[in-house]
Amino acid sequence: MTANRRLTVIMMADVVDYSRLMEADDTGTLAALKERRTAILEPIVQAHGGRVVKLMGDGMLIEFASAVNAVTGAIELQEKFTAADRALAENRHMVLRIGINLGDVIGEGSDIYGHGVNIAARLEAQAPRGGILVSDAVHAQVKGRVNARRPVRRPRRRHFRLAGGNHPPGRGGHASQID
Repeated sequence: MTANRRLTVIMMADVVDYSRLMEADDTGTLAALKERRTAILEPIVQAHGGRVVKLMGDGMLIEFASAVNAVTGAIELQEKFTAADRALAENRHMVLRIGINLGDVIGEGSDIYGHGVNIAARLEAQAPRGGILVSDAVHAQVKGRVNARRPVRRPRRRHFRLAGGNHPPGRGGHASQID
């Protein structure tokens, strides 16, 4: 297989408290996750021109050619996961944490590797429950182009809140938060 370098938009998503959910009901949690991947994740990724690179347990690595499409897809993903949780007891909610980076990757076969992927993973780890944390490079591409509700500006960081979010601003790094 030939490896090739390219600039791309990388989204990493992870289910918050997945271990707790699995401990309480592994069969039900796995079935719910598979259902959400089929009914929510895959259609949204496809509608926004993305590609699911790989699924890793409760984690997802997704690639987009457009930062605007990645962020609008992430917002829609969070909204639909939240809507799906409304019918469930709070301890059964499946909440995502999402990180998005614009960076250089090495493509090999259907997989992608490199520093750009590592940064997206770090952003995802720092994102709040139900939130989206984007790199400054992504923010520069989507500023004024993404319909996030209630922008809140902070020095060196820009925060956007979706309706119903009660999440504190993220800490550290040069990134923007959408939660």
